[in-house]
Parts: sequence; C-alpha cells; structure tokens
Amino acid sequence: MNPYQPIELAGSTLWLLAEKAVYWPEQQALLIADIHFGKAAAYRRLGQPVPHGTTDTNLRQLDDLLARYACRQLIFLGDFLHAPESRAPSTLARLAEWRAQHAQQEITLVRGNHDRRAGDPPRELDISVVSEPLLLGPYALQHEPDPHPTHHVLAGHVHPAFQLHGRGRQRLRLPCFCIGARLSLLPAFGNFTGTMTVAAEDNWQIYVIGDGEVWPLRRPAPVRPGICP
Repeated sequence: MNPYQPIELAGSTLWLLAEKAVYWPEQQALLIADIHFGKAAAYRRLGQPVPHGTTDTNLRQLDDLLARYACRQLIFLGDFLHAPESRAPSTLARLAEWRAQHAQQEITLVRGNHDRRAGDPPRELDISVVSEPLLLGPYALQHEPDPHPTHHVLAGHVHPAFQLHGRGRQRLRLPCFCIGARLSLLPAFGNFTGTMTVAAEDNWQIYVIGDGEVWPLRRPAPVRPGICP
C-alpha cells in the first residue's frame, strides 16, 4: 500500500494523500480543496433525489486525517459551502458539532467561487476567511488556478481526474493530482462532486488516486511554466 506519495515541489516536500488531500510536513499543514459541504442538501431543496450523509462522510474523513497527521493548520482551498441552500439547519448543526470536537484546531478558508455565492461560514465555526492568494512559504494557496508571479500555485476549483484505458472499451476515471512547473492542482476532497478529465498530453505530471493508493501515472517530464500547467 502507498497511502501517500512524497514529492519535492518549489524547494519543499509535500505528501500527496490517497484521501485526496495534501500534507505539508514542514508547516504541519493539511490542505483540502473543494469539500462542498451541503451540496447534497442544496440539490434536495431543488427536488433532486440525491443521497444523504455526504457531510458526515466528509467529516469522518477529516477526522481520520487529523488523527493521523500532526496538524497545526487546516487550510481549505475554496468552496467550503456549496451554495446558499447549503446552509440548511441540519448541515450547519453537524458542522458546529464537528468544530466543537476540534475547538483548538486552527482553520483557514481561502475563498472560492462557491464561497462568494454561499457566503462565509457561520462565525461560530471559528474559521479565518481570507481572499486568495494566501502566501505561505514558497506557495500561493488559491482556489482559482491562476498563475502567481513569484510563488508556486497550489489550487483547486477544477476537480481533476484522469481516464485510464483498458482493453477494448474499458475505461476508468480516477481523481488525480496535477503537478506543474509553476502551478499544481488538487483533486476535490468532497465525495459528492463532479470531475474534469485532464490529459497526459497537457504536460502535467499526474498522480492518480485509487484503491487507497497514490501513484505517478508516468515518469516526471520537463514542464513549461504557465497555467497549462
């Protein structure tokens, strides 16, 4: 089993986790992109038959990570709440209960596009909210995958996935990390989210996630600076 993949990026070591998150040992920071709390609740309010329990599932995964890794900072790279309709009493109550269990944990949210529509998390969740970029060490922590003039960008928003091709017409699409020369993408952490397929030809160094493991899709190759990647 290979539950995480260490990489060297912009002069620092990051661990790409099979739980679709990044751990930064030097800063004891856990980076989470696109958790989209309350997305299922928002869809149900629109009359769509979607599953229950997605908030609990995401929180249990967070609990597991916080128990496994020394975490001084928990940083969400945008899209904490999915929509205004996500502020359902049951969703907010569950988030408040979880926060009380981690009252000493420092939590920061870098606003994403869904946060601007849904609004900042309730004050009682005690989450510091900042606009992008959040500059920390060699990285610009962002939601939008826009280049930064001086820092390597770690971003979400895109929900990257890679499609594996088997024999015949067999296809398997798996979430992935996309590592570039000046910009890297994290997969969406939330269970109830869509994905955007990326291609190896786009010059990313791709790390695929599946069956509790992270592995490089191909050997590292030189990458060009810029947004793609």
